[in-house]
Amino acid sequence: MKALVTGAGGFVGRHLVQHLAAAGDDVVATDFSVDRVDITDPVGFTELLQRTRPEVVYHLAGASDVGGSWSTPHETFRANAEGTLNVLWAAREAGVVRTLTIGSADVYGKVTPEDLPLTEASPLRPVSPYAASKVAADAVAEQAFRGFGQHVVRARPFNHLGPGQSDKFVAPALAARIVASERSGVREIPAGNLTPERDFTDVRDVVRAYRLLVEHGRPGLAYNVCSGRAIAIEALARTMIDLSPAELELVSDPDLQRGVDIPVLLGDASRLHRDTGWAPEIPLTVTLADLLDDVRTRVSA
Repeated sequence: MKALVTGAGGFVGRHLVQHLAAAGDDVVATDFSVDRVDITDPVGFTELLQRTRPEVVYHLAGASDVGGSWSTPHETFRANAEGTLNVLWAAREAGVVRTLTIGSADVYGKVTPEDLPLTEASPLRPVSPYAASKVAADAVAEQAFRGFGQHVVRARPFNHLGPGQSDKFVAPALAARIVASERSGVREIPAGNLTPERDFTDVRDVVRAYRLLVEHGRPGLAYNVCSGRAIAIEALARTMIDLSPAELELVSDPDLQRGVDIPVLLGDASRLHRDTGWAPEIPLTVTLADLLDDVRTRVSA
């Protein structure tokens, strides 16, 4: 397949490009930070697709900072909602056969234990500006299928992590503090709210799911991409501390608290497994060890 990946220079995009190339696909990688192709520019993006003529599009580009979205709601909405509208419009104009849009489990919002595990039929109740922008993008993608008959599949990934992830996210942020303490000898690791529970999946398993969804996903449907297991942030942090050779301890830091934290996110990926055969393969301890090694390598460099 000839595939175009938006946001190819980002954390997930780099892993996806590597996975597609390893699978034998002809990959066109585009990212605003590299080639200045802007998904909020409908004319420019349409010209790119008409020039490159991909068969499929993986749409990863957009704003991904949940915490930062509270101070940049307009920019976040434009990148995620309007950007998705532009990508889907350009895909229709260029005759793209299939498009995968990447949403977020944050669309499910603040849930109660009775709501868990979350399925694709769970109500969408966004809490953050980021989540609201992803709800809008999800609706745009569904409308492209229902209104234009476009082959669009919607992925709703839960938390994913792995080598190369920005320290704007909780696991790599904790990993960076652990590595800094290993080098400085400081025992204390500052942390924000440790009580939220999240459904984590290795990014390398996530990108496998994305390609399988392009191959086997049913048009018009949304698919949770998740492990089906929730772990508290405190347990995640303590696992990384156990993987460190240093003697470290967690300490609470009020400055690292978010405005709103969803207590638990736990998903059900039965539909994804049923339609594609996908299941996560990489254990969380392996992911966290790889994440720590990646941070150590970057710090040393």
